[in-house]
Amino acid sequence: MIKKFALVIALVMASSPVLAELSQFTAGRVQRANNLQQEDKLDEAIAILKELSPSRAYDQAFVQRMLGVFYWQQGNLTAAIDNLTQAVSSGLLEDEQAWVTQRMLADILLSDEQFKRALPHYYELTKSIPENQKADELWLRIAQSHYQIEEWQPVLKAIDQHIRFASKVDVQPLTIKLGAQLQLKQWKASIPTLEALIALEPEKVVWWQQLAGIQLRLGQSKNALGTLAMANRQGVELSQQDLKTLGQLYAQNGVPERAARIYAELDEVKSDIDLASAQAQYWQMAKEWDKAITAWKVAAKLDAKYRWPLAQVLLQEGQYNAALAELDKVSDNKRAADVELARVRAYYKLADFDKAILHAKRADNIESTSASKSWIKYLSQMRKMNS
Repeated sequence: MIKKFALVIALVMASSPVLAELSQFTAGRVQRANNLQQEDKLDEAIAILKELSPSRAYDQAFVQRMLGVFYWQQGNLTAAIDNLTQAVSSGLLEDEQAWVTQRMLADILLSDEQFKRALPHYYELTKSIPENQKADELWLRIAQSHYQIEEWQPVLKAIDQHIRFASKVDVQPLTIKLGAQLQLKQWKASIPTLEALIALEPEKVVWWQQLAGIQLRLGQSKNALGTLAMANRQGVELSQQDLKTLGQLYAQNGVPERAARIYAELDEVKSDIDLASAQAQYWQMAKEWDKAITAWKVAAKLDAKYRWPLAQVLLQEGQYNAALAELDKVSDNKRAADVELARVRAYYKLADFDKAILHAKRADNIESTSASKSWIKYLSQMRKMNS
């Protein structure tokens, strides 16, 4: 920015019509100050200009303008703002010279975080923009200023103007637009903004996270699933929570196998009981019985209550001795009758009818049900037939 301002000064100083408008004495001093500035002797240049007390109003405005720029280059923002404000307020600077001076003032106020003071200058500048100046830049500064003082609707209006004039839309204005939309809770409107940000920065995980989060907020679970799945396929480094959410969305949308495979990517799937049991359930929902058994074994080691679902899958898959071993480790008294009936099934399949009827009677003693009575009757008949 310093180079830009210096270039503007050099161009103004080199313009003979401008110098011609100054009194001869002021023009000479101005030329001398400009030469010193070009030699990086800012203190001397400022000293020369400060000594001037022009009687002509135009000369005074011109000197104040130069002093404002020199003070800015020196880092004295207060003095720069004071002098440029007086130069602009005079109304004596003409055409593009006046416009550039006011732009300098607005930019310095913005850099000094005086956003409310900068805004009226920026809006005045938009009323007549020279052809060699960038309107999109101006509107972006306006949006930035409103953003800093949390005026969200004006932010969006300014960004729309910026986009209208810009040859291409960049990340910065879209980020400002997104921030304002989120503050205003414009969830649906923020989705195209996030999609545009993803197109520009597909490796940035935060855009994917925010898009999926908003889709979930709007009840668009399939869209959220698509968003996180695409991010995962493209190698975006999703967080553990993102992967967990992705797995849950796969399960909710009827793809339990993908849910289980996503859970396999979680760092703590073998040490966190909730993750381990969820993965086992997903494998079971997908009817991947061997994988379900393996996952239930992990969960059962972490918490004995999962011995029961493990035993049930083992029974279903014909691993009767293994099922009986797990049933022996089930300690939940509320399941005592169910455990005895499960033993009945196992021993029946192993053709050990004596043990089967023994456990059927135990189940009936704990809780007499139609199932326990049916087993006792059936097994008694089988034992008689085989005796």
